[in-house]
Amino acid sequence: MGLKERHRIFENVVRLRRAEQQTRNRDVARVREDLEAELGGTVSRSFAANLLGVSHTALNNWIATGDVPVVISGRGRKEVPLPTLLDLYERVEQVRKSGRRKLHTLEPIMIEARRRAERMRPGVALPKSGERPDPHRVAELRGLAYHRALAPRLRRPMVDEAQRKLARWMRDGRIDPHYAEAWESVFAMPVTEIRKVIAADDVRGRDLRQNSPLAGLLSEPERRRILEMV
Repeated sequence: MGLKERHRIFENVVRLRRAEQQTRNRDVARVREDLEAELGGTVSRSFAANLLGVSHTALNNWIATGDVPVVISGRGRKEVPLPTLLDLYERVEQVRKSGRRKLHTLEPIMIEARRRAERMRPGVALPKSGERPDPHRVAELRGLAYHRALAPRLRRPMVDEAQRKLARWMRDGRIDPHYAEAWESVFAMPVTEIRKVIAADDVRGRDLRQNSPLAGLLSEPERRRILEMV
């Protein structure tokens, strides 16, 4: 697939994503997912840099500082996850449309994400100094801290996206039916109730967080901050 064709598909994904958020139409979501599958789960760093309007060097610097995540693709290259690129692209477009900046539009987004991460508190009871923590409990606490940080920001479009991810997992056999049913029952609740469930340090909350379709909704600096704190 040529570069122009990839650009065209990406722009159509963005349009469908916006329409989907306004209408919550599942048919629109399915078409968008098919187009995303054509692009693949990740994109090259040069492709991401071009879409974000920054140099390849600048993007690599943000990657090196941990502000932009990368994963190793099937080809063995460090590439940017498509969901991350879509989120950053939308934020960059908002900055451009605001008229505040025409150049270096990615910088304020990265700085704000860092500041938000610095203000984070774990929201969980950490092991006492000198106490040898149980690795399993540490993993539980990290999941709890993540979901407690996410809960106040949770909105229905985010829940809708998580529901679509859950449906893909179910279709691909990537989640136990027991957990899938549990999440479906949670997603059927009002958002205010979903926030309480995902932030609860109880058996139900711990079971749900083992297979959470809400993963990936915090910025990379925030995710790294949780790993450092817990």
